[in-house]
Amino acid sequence: MADLSFDEFLRVDIRVGQIVRAEPYPEARKPAIKLWVDFGPEIGEKKSSAQITVHYRVEDLPGKRVLGVVNFPPRQIGKFMSEVLVLGVPDAQGEVVLLVPDKDVPVGGRLY
Repeated sequence: MADLSFDEFLRVDIRVGQIVRAEPYPEARKPAIKLWVDFGPEIGEKKSSAQITVHYRVEDLPGKRVLGVVNFPPRQIGKFMSEVLVLGVPDAQGEVVLLVPDKDVPVGGRLY
């Protein structure tokens, strides 16, 4: 992978959001969950489709804080428009584990 300058990294806007709503997304090619994430008054609520069905249940997601890239262009995922990339890392089996702050931090806070 090519090196990235610090200025290039700063162009990626990663913020803390709070999931306000989650729904199953059975129409997705791979099992997924539709998320509505509040990124605070500056950015507002954004939608995302996340392949997180192995470790997360729809009913447990509202209220959870997550990290997401808020300045990528929207992307059509089936019939659903995903507006933000919620971040995760693979576990030992390659299944997505969400990146979350380990302390109670304000919604909308930018990663630095």
